[in-house]
Amino acid sequence: MRLQNTIRDYAWGSLTAIPELLGVEPDGTPQAEMWMGAHESAPSVLPNGDTLYDVVSDDPAAVLGEETAERFEGRFPFLAKLLAAGQPLSIQAHPSRDQAIDGYQRDEAAGIPRDAADRNYKDAWPKPEILIALGPFDALVGFRPLDRTIALLEALAPTGFGELTDQLRDGKLRDAFTEFMSADRDAIRPLVGALGEAVAQYVGDAFELERETLSKLCADFPDDPGVLAALLLNRVRLERFDAVYLPAGNVHAYLHGLGFEVMANSDNVLRGGLTHKHIDVPELVSVVDFAPLDDPVLTADDEGVYETGCPYFAIHRVDLDGGERTVDGVGPRIICCVAGTIDAAGKDSSVTLSTGQSAFAAGPEGPCILRGSGTAFVVSAR
Repeated sequence: MRLQNTIRDYAWGSLTAIPELLGVEPDGTPQAEMWMGAHESAPSVLPNGDTLYDVVSDDPAAVLGEETAERFEGRFPFLAKLLAAGQPLSIQAHPSRDQAIDGYQRDEAAGIPRDAADRNYKDAWPKPEILIALGPFDALVGFRPLDRTIALLEALAPTGFGELTDQLRDGKLRDAFTEFMSADRDAIRPLVGALGEAVAQYVGDAFELERETLSKLCADFPDDPGVLAALLLNRVRLERFDAVYLPAGNVHAYLHGLGFEVMANSDNVLRGGLTHKHIDVPELVSVVDFAPLDDPVLTADDEGVYETGCPYFAIHRVDLDGGERTVDGVGPRIICCVAGTIDAAGKDSSVTLSTGQSAFAAGPEGPCILRGSGTAFVVSAR
């Protein structure tokens, strides 16, 4: 069944990327994310007008399959998105399952409305996620190994950063990150200014991507602690179909580009900077994984599978040139065409998808058969 999906107009969204993919004229507003799935905040709509959230809630076993419905407590297990970043997203991390349950219960007990701007936990689910680039995509992903960050600081030599360098030499990454995130804007402003000057004066050939990002962040966020946190994170540039996988606790910020994103069916985000939205530094620090990440870039295997080990979803990329491909999967599936035209068929029905369109197959539907010329992602429960 073809899906009608909600586009979220967050301020950081691109004005043009999603409209261009869909082949429609931009309307002058930011279009940040197109949600495909059954999250209660913005569920997809089926051809008969029902939302996928309501259909799942009414009969989880019939829609998800009995095994998937039992395993995920009657909840659709994943959420897929087209994400278009025109401006940097916030420095953020997502909770584990246990952390999400605990945080959700605390917010419920405190009587914080679920749609309140200062609520940390919208639901009781974790949010591991994968972002697959649909073109050049820039991001900050996970903590850079300490020796590389020390080398960056020594190369730039910004005034006032000696204490940070010493902390990193002593392996005190958590202390450094917590101090940055907890500092007030008056204390941050001169440090961001000094960092911006150091970046502008640097004449070496190394750290090109880092310097590009720090220069922009220092100019756009002159009193934001997230700029200093960016010093500690891996700066990556993904090419088309490269990916990053972000398990619980991974600190990250998407900077610019268009991607296909899949996550557990959650909207829990703990923010620390580069945003005007609610920030709760102690809660953020409580969920962060401070283990450095050496190489955050993930590619698909020869079968088009992005292997993450995530228990909430599996994702296949299918590239067709007039041929046919059968994709097995467990539980419900979402198929999203990101290039060309793809026919998606199950045992009882089929639908033709053009670029940017998506379809849903219920858990009992059986394997998906894809035909046509183009590229589609097939997301299933693991």
